[in-house]
Amino acid sequence: MTVADVHEVRDPGLPGRLLVAERDVLVPVLRGRAEEDFGAGTCCPGWTVRDVLAHCSAALSRVVEGRFEKGVFSPQSNDRDIAEREDWSVGQIVDELERGMTDVGPVIAEAGGVLDGVALGEWVHAGDVRDAWGLPGAYGGSQLPLAVELLAHLTRVRGTRPLHADLDDADEPLLLGAPSGDAPPARYIGDATTLVRLYSGRPLTTATYELAGATPAELNLFD
Repeated sequence: MTVADVHEVRDPGLPGRLLVAERDVLVPVLRGRAEEDFGAGTCCPGWTVRDVLAHCSAALSRVVEGRFEKGVFSPQSNDRDIAEREDWSVGQIVDELERGMTDVGPVIAEAGGVLDGVALGEWVHAGDVRDAWGLPGAYGGSQLPLAVELLAHLTRVRGTRPLHADLDDADEPLLLGAPSGDAPPARYIGDATTLVRLYSGRPLTTATYELAGATPAELNLFD
């Protein structure tokens, strides 16, 4: 399958479905936590849970409002977005996040694919929050099949190293990356949650998996 073929089979509604489904489970969790919990550190260097959520809500607002000035989504831009929300209450940040997850789907769909990665990034950050709080389902849960589908699409579109994944929790193998005739694909054996951790550069903790023909750093989509 070529990159052009992948563009032809893109599901424009997939990013929006992922975010709406995640909204319905994440927002009630956020609204039920004590204020002090949002000061917990995350796997994102220097960011607390509150910082992660402020970044996520700001990014979604930018997409919905079409604010893409030079350098948007750079580390410097992200830090400015977080700083702009320093005086906001946690409730205000969660409100903005909820609105963004609700409204962004059609905007991403109409963008033709260039914003699809935003949806996956938001979902991964929801995993960062769960991971920081020691909650079950970090980088997994009921939205995992949608996230893996989007992940596979993004790896093919971006032409990453081909990888054949034999997932413990799937009946059929999954091909990620752009097929190449130059070398056999890398091989992965393990669960889908660990696969997401590998492609998003998240800590692998005690995960058990096999990876041959590629290093975790070569798979990281967000590096």
